[in-house]
Amino acid sequence: MTPIRVLIVDDQKLFADSLTIVLDADSADDIRVVGTALDGATALEMTRELSPDVILMDVHMPGIDGVDATRAIHEEFPAVRIVMLTTFDDDVYVHDAIENGAVGYLLKDIDVAELAAAIRSVYAGSFLVSQSVGAKLASGGASSGHGAVPSRAERIMKEFPDLTRREAEVLLLVVDSFDNYEIAERLSIAEQTVKNYTSTIYAKLGVRDRIHAVRFVQSRTGVRAGSGAEP
Repeated sequence: MTPIRVLIVDDQKLFADSLTIVLDADSADDIRVVGTALDGATALEMTRELSPDVILMDVHMPGIDGVDATRAIHEEFPAVRIVMLTTFDDDVYVHDAIENGAVGYLLKDIDVAELAAAIRSVYAGSFLVSQSVGAKLASGGASSGHGAVPSRAERIMKEFPDLTRREAEVLLLVVDSFDNYEIAERLSIAEQTVKNYTSTIYAKLGVRDRIHAVRFVQSRTGVRAGSGAEP
């Protein structure tokens, strides 16, 4: 039997390496990890090079995050089965991931045997989500169907299409008056990365600083300060 080729994408190298070891040890001969990537851009490059069948994709990563990487990979390689494997079950992440081509959304507390079974299942054509995510979908919490109120991030991305999903998240936290350190803590990224994001955001918006960015966004989108959470 030809093994299912799996690419693991996670910015925590220790987690990715550990998952590689346990999957290779616990999945007999039908699953083989062919590589690991630490960010979305590398994931796209490795997909081109390694032709994986299934990708296990984290959500929060530096640079191109998991949702944007899923979109890019799905557009270029629609046959690749992408499963989000993350600690975040926020409605917006679930919705965005599925809308952009993910066929599964699992949480990292999953048992390795269950994860191996999930890989086999999505490879065979199934759509699979964890129990808590399934409850959100069943209740409509992760749906943006007809009549749904767009999230603040969706309103920002619609008004400013040049922004990536992660840039919209950072911008929302700027609007919510969080400083760079607090944004870094909430998004689990380095403070310098936040500074890089804000510089890029200001350039894309054509503003020079935080105050002008907030005023500009509020005037264009109607988005107001909240609690740092969606919507």
